[in-house]
Amino acid sequence: MSTEKNTGTNTDPAWLLVTRREVVSRITDKTFLLGTAFMVVLIAGFIGFSAWQDERTDRVTLAATPDAVAMAEVVADAAPEVDDKVEVTVVEVDDEAAAESALREDEADAWLHPDGEGWQLTSESSEQDSLTAVARAVVRQQVLADNAERAGTSVEALEAGSTVTTDFLRGDAEKAAVAQAVGFVFVFLFYFAALVFGMQLASSVIEEKQSRIVEIIAAAIPLRHLLAGKVLGNTALAMIQLLVYLAVGLVGLSFTPYKSYVPALSGPTAWFIGFFLAGFVALACLWAVAGSLASRTEDLQATSTPLTMLMLVMFFGGVSLEGRAQVIASYVPPVSAVVMPKRILAGGVEWWEPLLALGLLAVFAAVTVRIGERLYRRALLQTGGRVGLRQAWAASE
Repeated sequence: MSTEKNTGTNTDPAWLLVTRREVVSRITDKTFLLGTAFMVVLIAGFIGFSAWQDERTDRVTLAATPDAVAMAEVVADAAPEVDDKVEVTVVEVDDEAAAESALREDEADAWLHPDGEGWQLTSESSEQDSLTAVARAVVRQQVLADNAERAGTSVEALEAGSTVTTDFLRGDAEKAAVAQAVGFVFVFLFYFAALVFGMQLASSVIEEKQSRIVEIIAAAIPLRHLLAGKVLGNTALAMIQLLVYLAVGLVGLSFTPYKSYVPALSGPTAWFIGFFLAGFVALACLWAVAGSLASRTEDLQATSTPLTMLMLVMFFGGVSLEGRAQVIASYVPPVSAVVMPKRILAGGVEWWEPLLALGLLAVFAAVTVRIGERLYRRALLQTGGRVGLRQAWAASE
């Protein structure tokens, strides 16, 4: 049966009508709006909480017996030099029993005391991370100074040549931590959008197929226009959400101690949008195929399993791949949609590498759309149960 139909006197192409319908029906849906608003609040809240955590001063009380008071006071005095967000107050206690009692009664956060040939920091039930880091650094420096004085030398002489710095052949070591965090956000946003919008797209295809509405639509417009409209509509919605999330994230970041990184993140963010667009179009078309292969909602789990597995590979690949494996994956579609933006964030990428990866991803998307369009058209009108890929490919139109 031919799927090329006359769209009537309407001057708008059929695919545009379907796209408009998809966008309008979703953008006025309360669930979509509330979900978007919730994510915006979540992103803003997370950034705000992180900024508050970075700015707040951690005030801790350190108990010390008479034989440890001198060292405890050295820790308290030197704490701002090690970490300006840690403020230590020393409380002198009479003996070990009094120190343990102070910990149990929450009168002290930790107890510093000699332990054999070194020093021990005891807390009630959980480690005081910030105090531990400060105490280790200060006690080490003080002990080195005492030992150096006994040996008739200096700490500087003892430590000469002992420092170890880090550098990367690719990228910038200074911003590696920020790039890692933002890269995870990119991977998560792609995975979240592709999964949520993909499932919704497949479900809408099944609903139209199960209710036989698709037969009426197929009599009015070409099925390839129906597919194009659904894919473009969901892509537009996903892009709108993505741009909102990225805007909130970058604006929020500008109010944190990491605001100096915002200009450096703008370029990689723009690249991510391009990779997201190409990768999402390819996956959206495959989600539509997954919906067309199913004849009822219960079939979707089976028809979408290869897609969900592919997306999990993309997610864990984007999060965990490093070194040469990451470089190779950044050119392999569709994993490149999340891996290359992460490499761009880290730096050290030649100007032609993102262009090559994006070109390969665009070719993959074009091939996927072409294959998906054929499978979609040939499986959509078959309602006698779940349709296999081989059956859909060989079916007549």
